[in-house]
Amino acid sequence: MNTSQTPSPSRLNKEWLLEQKSLIALIVLIIAVSFLSPNFFTVNNMFNILQQTSVNAIIAVGMTLVILTSGIDLSVGSLLALTGAIAASLVGLEINAFVAIAASLALGAGVGAVTGVIVAKGKVQAFIATLVMMLILRGVTLQFSDGSPLNLGFSDNTDVFEWFGIGQPLGIPTPVWIMAIVFIAAWYLLNHTRMGRYIYALGGNEPATRLSGISVDRVKIIVYSLCGLLAALAGVIEVGRLSSAQPTAGGGYELDAIAAVVLGGTSLAGGRGRITGTLIGALILGFLSNALNLLSISSYFQMIVKGAVILLAVLVDNKSSK
Repeated sequence: MNTSQTPSPSRLNKEWLLEQKSLIALIVLIIAVSFLSPNFFTVNNMFNILQQTSVNAIIAVGMTLVILTSGIDLSVGSLLALTGAIAASLVGLEINAFVAIAASLALGAGVGAVTGVIVAKGKVQAFIATLVMMLILRGVTLQFSDGSPLNLGFSDNTDVFEWFGIGQPLGIPTPVWIMAIVFIAAWYLLNHTRMGRYIYALGGNEPATRLSGISVDRVKIIVYSLCGLLAALAGVIEVGRLSSAQPTAGGGYELDAIAAVVLGGTSLAGGRGRITGTLIGALILGFLSNALNLLSISSYFQMIVKGAVILLAVLVDNKSSK
């Protein structure tokens, strides 16, 4: 037996640490802030962080699917605003809350599918295609709402809709339940289905995936459709939490979602990453934001800290890839 090719224990330990870097960073962050602020590690604050993180985490799941295929979606924030406005207007017209939610989700999936067709069939770069969709969807939202917030009104139907944003079944906020369900479904999709294998294969080597007989265009359309669906779901939660739809909602959400994906260790080149990493990345951003607020750090300085953390994550990821 040639032992010269057997990895040393130190090398294995280093590889394991690099693989678990996001989880280690999250644990270190929680421990450090717990010492700095006694109000941080409390049950109420933990649920508060999870609830605030849920919207970004759900969007980040869709973004992960897209990035794994070597794509990107900059339109999720604008799509969240549009689908939220549609849902709010339907509820305001006394249309059943579940019908309004279904219409919102269908619109999100449909717009995502259109984006996928532009990228797959039109051969337009994902960055350009989704940038254009971001501008169009924001314009449509402002035109539809006339630039003003759309209120849900006051009725039993409104209460049903708001439950998705502020409900607390079994003492746990509804958005947290939804976030957990979305992540479990995405984990199963990527790890236990044929579509999941296709997504990884497409991001790893598109020409080889196409030559193997897999419908690359179909996979792209499905992935962008799922991303749009999850953006709409996040929009429903946002409107339910605020009891109104803001035409400017979702601004910068696409950047937060991409940041969560990157912090979670998913490669922007595609083909490599884990959905559990995305959850950890979203939690890092949520815990970091909450910690900075508790420590009374200026909101301007918070942007600098978040940017530095994301840059550090990318540098570490590049090193581990090499």
